[in-house]
Amino acid sequence: MVDVGAKDETLRIARAAGNIRMRPETLQLILSGNAKKGDVLGIARIAAIQGAKRTADLIPLCHPLALTRVAAEFNVDPINSAIECVVTAETRGRTGVEMEALTAVSAGLLTIYDMCKAADRGMQIDAIRLLEKKGGKSGHWTREID
Repeated sequence: MVDVGAKDETLRIARAAGNIRMRPETLQLILSGNAKKGDVLGIARIAAIQGAKRTADLIPLCHPLALTRVAAEFNVDPINSAIECVVTAETRGRTGVEMEALTAVSAGLLTIYDMCKAADRGMQIDAIRLLEKKGGKSGHWTREID
């Protein structure tokens, strides 16, 4: 692991996003609340939060962080039959929370896939990316093209 002991503790924020595309019938199943495994987006939200909290257990050499906030939101795109997951992770510490936000997005989208795979095995997860990070020596970074 990288030594971060000499770094200042600052507020660190990261936002990440990703998408899952599916058949229109699958999206309607999710939105109707009639999926066999239950409330797909509610459970995916919990999975995203858990994913952020367990990042250091999953990604080698990631520092375990005391997260102060993790928020996951899901934006439905009916025209493209897709759902976007956007996660904001925050901490006050010596290293950033980009990996926590990215892991959270991945866990949230994978949960949607898992809960709906019986109805649509062809769902596609893509465009997982960092949108923004704040804090630390590198300051504020925002993705220019999304």
